[in-house]
Parts: sequence; structure tokens; C-alpha cells
Amino acid sequence: MTPIVFILSPGADPAFDVFNLGEAMGFLPGQKLKYMALGQGMGPKAAEQLEQGSTRGLWVMLQNCHLLPSWLKTLEKILEKIVKPHNDFRLWLTTEPTSTFPLGILQRSLKVVTEPPNGLKLNLRSSYAKITEENLAECPHFAYRAQVFVVAFFHAVVQERRKYGRLGWNVAYDFNETDLRISLALISTYLKKAFDNKDDQIPWGTLRYLIGEAMYGGRVSDSFDRRILTTYLEEYLGDFLFDKFHPFMFYAAADGSMVYKLPDAGHRNVYTDYIGEMPIVQSPEVFGLHPNADISYYSSTTKTLWRDLVSLQPRAAGGGDGVRREDIIDKIALDLLSKIPEPFDLPVLKKRVGIPTPIQVST
Repeated sequence: MTPIVFILSPGADPAFDVFNLGEAMGFLPGQKLKYMALGQGMGPKAAEQLEQGSTRGLWVMLQNCHLLPSWLKTLEKILEKIVKPHNDFRLWLTTEPTSTFPLGILQRSLKVVTEPPNGLKLNLRSSYAKITEENLAECPHFAYRAQVFVVAFFHAVVQERRKYGRLGWNVAYDFNETDLRISLALISTYLKKAFDNKDDQIPWGTLRYLIGEAMYGGRVSDSFDRRILTTYLEEYLGDFLFDKFHPFMFYAAADGSMVYKLPDAGHRNVYTDYIGEMPIVQSPEVFGLHPNADISYYSSTTKTLWRDLVSLQPRAAGGGDGVRREDIIDKIALDLLSKIPEPFDLPVLKKRVGIPTPIQVST
């Protein structure tokens, strides 16, 4: 009686997790778990699946409900007519935030917001949370474990570039977990073939093309963005990953304060332990961006924070002994001011530094 509504955000793909849950509970996708993506003319077929699911005890997943807003009112009426569904019946809905979604469905449903993690460390940790030692052991090729980490790092980088706006990508792309999962499957397939054929050469060109042009590149519409993708893969995939005399590094700061390298091959725990040692915050230089890119990111984040705070304020002034809107804003402002560090004493710094070089000015 309670639908589960996934409110999507860029980079999130909850469908795969629902499929895994269904397999674990005996509701195999395509058999006892019916799923379909909504679009023009798909309303009658979705209604038919709902009827079958409620009477036979199936799981039904309707994806991208925001693409068929005209049918959502009909969906609301169908749910109202389902009085005594089968005990095993479950309804899963996915939608982007939209004002056309019926309030009646939202009020009776369980809302779940899925967001990709923020930061390289959390993104890699999320990817490896769904990669088991059994998955890594499926491919016998020595290069597989290293390439899994490299592609997971690449996936985190292309997702993190999004938060820098036009400095990261000319067009905002929804790279998600499906891209990573299929890219790993492609690597496993080609490395297994190379291992079975006892081929010492790894098909780097094929892997770069399939991952950069087909999987991730299939979403890219801008030629400069596509060039960025291919450049990353040329820098990340190659025989240089296994050079014993010159260990591969994704990024190394000149002063050695921040180093992102490829861990030594080993058990899954080797990679997860290394991810746990990573800093929670990273410089834009890790992505190949200028350090000043953080200025744009923090400025837009601050504006979004204040815009959301203002939108949460009551629209009318309170009466009686209620707290005034201005008092709430003053309290929030004072709280934020108390957390801001003391301003720099510029004359003292000028005496200490002297005439700054261009590098000191930028940092």
C-alpha cells in the first residue's frame, strides 16, 4: 500500500540496487520483478503491469516518471482503486524533482533521495562498497585489479568535475554507476580473452575507445568535453601502470603534501585501506583544474545555501509570541559568523612576505 519513490539526482542510479535486492529476495528481474521506463504512449502498458503485480504479488518498477507527467494523475487513481493488493506486491517509482508529480502519491509513499557522494574519497569508497573480492577474483589477469581501481578513480574524477560548473564541463552530464559497472565488465571480458589466449599485449586502444567514446563518451555532446575524457584515459590506461621503476601516480603535489597513486596489487582490503587514508578534501589540481576553481565552486555553493535557507522561511509574518522571521535570519547569520575564522592582518603579512611572487598571489 506504500509505494517507494526514488527522487533522482545527477549521477545516481537506484535501479541496480533494487534489482540486487530483488535477486536476494527471490524476485528476479524480468520474472517476478517487472520494470519499464516511462515515455510517450507507455501509460497503458504500465497500468497493465500494475494490475498484474497487485493481483499476482509481483514487484513493479516504473522509471523516469517525470517524462510522462500527463499519466501520473491516472497512476494516482489506479493506486486509490487498489484496496486489497497481494502481500508480496511492491511498487517502486523513480523521478527527477518535478512540480507535476501528484501530491496524493507523495503523501502515501516512502520518499528516498539518492545522491552521489561528494569528494574523491567518498566516491571511491562508494564504488568499492559494491565491489567484492569475489568480483575481483573472477578475472585471472594480473592487470585486472589495478584497472578496476583506475577506472573507479576515473569515474570519481568525471563526476567531481561537475561541481565546478562550466570550469569542469561545458555541459552537465549525468555520469552514473551504470557507466562504471559496464566499463568494468568490458575490462573483465577483454582481459579474460587476453589471458585465455596467453596474449602478453593488453588491448589498451580498444579499452580506451569503448570506455571513453562508447560508455562515458556516449553521453557527451560537446567536442571539447569529449577531448577531456579521451585525455584522462590516455593518461590513466597504459603499460605505464605496471612500470616498477617509475610508479604510476594520478597526481602528486610539488611539495609532496598530496599524492594520489595506484596501490600495490593485492586483496580488496589493500585498495579500501588506501582509500581510507585519502584526504576528505582535495584540490582541483587533482582533476587537472586551476586551484582557483575552488573559488567558483564555494561561491556557487554559498549562494545555493542562502537561497535554500530563504526558501525555507515562512511566507507570512508570525503573530502573537511567535518568533519573527528576522530573528530566525539573525540567529542563522550570527551562527555562521561565529564559525568564520578571524580575518588576516594584511600589513603584518605584507611585512613577513615582502613583494609576493605570482605563485604566492595565486595560492
